[in-house]
Amino acid sequence: MSLIADVRASRELLVNLTRREVKGKYKRTALGQLWSLANPLAQMFVYTLVFSVIIRIQPGVGDPSGLDVFAIWLMCALLPWSFFTGVVTNGMASLVGNENLIKKVYFPRSALVVSSTLALSYTWAIEMAVLVVAIVLFGGSPFLYLPLVLVAMVVLAAFSLGVALLASIANAYFRDMQHLTTILFQVWFYLTPILYPLSEVARRAEDAGPVFGDVTILDLYKLNPMEGFSEVFRNLLYDNRLPEWGTAVECVVWAVVALAAGSWVFTRHQRRLAEVL
Repeated sequence: MSLIADVRASRELLVNLTRREVKGKYKRTALGQLWSLANPLAQMFVYTLVFSVIIRIQPGVGDPSGLDVFAIWLMCALLPWSFFTGVVTNGMASLVGNENLIKKVYFPRSALVVSSTLALSYTWAIEMAVLVVAIVLFGGSPFLYLPLVLVAMVVLAAFSLGVALLASIANAYFRDMQHLTTILFQVWFYLTPILYPLSEVARRAEDAGPVFGDVTILDLYKLNPMEGFSEVFRNLLYDNRLPEWGTAVECVVWAVVALAAGSWVFTRHQRRLAEVL
């Protein structure tokens, strides 16, 4: 059974699991959903202090928005990155965390990963809404591009879900995956233009020259799928302009490939999960 068929066959279960994820995350806390803003705000404060005040990275003025606020520029890429890592990390742990449920009754196992993604999408939507308000307060005009922002969010969610499906199966067989993923994300974070602009990578690549043939460091750097997503969200929200067509197509291709691969691998292995776990 394909992922789409699984989701359609377990709509009610999926809704209940998503509600459980959303309500259970901040159960018995005083601030409730407001805690979802605490982590990105803390990261924004620390990174802004270090990279804008101490190291003094200058990303440039938004074109044509005219925005020149490092914290806003940072959050336009940091929030999508945090969503992606959250979906993969939570999705990877969803099968192992529900081991007892999986062994007791049969249901589409993909519902666990999909519900985790939907719950984080709900939180991410709140964070992005707050970001849009902040952009407007500082003089940006993202309203015209908000429909495209929503499309980009759906595409990133599809890419994240695909990677999460792959990671969840890998973690079911090899529990070392959760530790390896933590290290991978640390390296991946600094290989993505979140704390520094892509123009800085282009400048360094030009100074270094070709690595082999006509291939430069920038060409290799752009193989990172999150580079494209970061640029798309910054173009739409911070610059208030359309992203480059090629970059947008690359993001869609990455999402389709990741989701197709994740669905295929998960479908092949989900019937054996009760035995593996």
